[in-house]
Amino acid sequence: MEHYIIIAMVELKCSGLLKKYEGKRALGPLNLDLKLSGITSIIGRNGAGKTTFIRILATELMPTKGRVELDGIDVINNPSELRNKIAIVPQESRPIPWMTPIQIVSSYLMLRGVGLKEAKMKAVDALKTVGLDEKFFNKLSHKLSGGMKRELMLATVIASDAKIIFLDEPTTGLDPISRKEVWRVLNKLKKDRLIILTTHYLEEAESLSDYIILINKGKVISAGTLADLINSLKYPYSIRASAKRVGIRVRNGVVIKSEKGMQILTTEKSAKTIIEKLIKKRVEFSFGKVSLDDIFYTLVGKEYENEE
Repeated sequence: MEHYIIIAMVELKCSGLLKKYEGKRALGPLNLDLKLSGITSIIGRNGAGKTTFIRILATELMPTKGRVELDGIDVINNPSELRNKIAIVPQESRPIPWMTPIQIVSSYLMLRGVGLKEAKMKAVDALKTVGLDEKFFNKLSHKLSGGMKRELMLATVIASDAKIIFLDEPTTGLDPISRKEVWRVLNKLKKDRLIILTTHYLEEAESLSDYIILINKGKVISAGTLADLINSLKYPYSIRASAKRVGIRVRNGVVIKSEKGMQILTTEKSAKTIIEKLIKKRVEFSFGKVSLDDIFYTLVGKEYENEE
């Protein structure tokens, strides 16, 4: 995957940010002061508050109380000023079925104040950027595949030249090839804009993210680069063994058993001892730093496991 020099930096500040629905807390209270660039992924279980958070940042939803600033703009009191800098593709967004991709993207741009001729040129460029085949540019959008429709919606925000792009689960429902194509486009875009996205694909967040915000039950429980999150764990190394029983006592770590075998989360020092014993017992294993999936399980999964 190509790498690009990131030049856009955006400050996000939240102070006592809270959102309730019918008296039930959905988000917060959040107190954050972050400098974001590239791609920031917001991850968490279903109902954790990801979409609520991104909708508040994108001026689509009023919080119950608190303050939030994005790129130096008060999101609650000056939404119009912020809307000139942002573009969003909500999770439920769908292209208008009786319009073509060119019409959809150019109409969106004209609503943002772009002239017709320039809007059509930008629409063509954006559709090419997302990889949509030119033979579909003037086809009615209801004839497009699910993957093409997601690419089309992505093209609308790309064409806008917005400094900050919000994407709520942009690759949901896409096949693996289409998903990787969207990743390629996002990696190219991030060099000069901030992309804030939600996703429930941890592999996606791990591959794309320059920064990760993990939300659980409406609160941010961890935030940082992938390296930051790994270093924050008590057990930053992972050993995966093919056997369900290995006859080794793990004194400093966590053992997670599954149908395929077992995983041991541990420290670097303890890993050396465990690996020596696995070699002696001729047990197949792999070793490395923990993945985002492991981090998610460690920080979130155990809590729900205990509740159940």
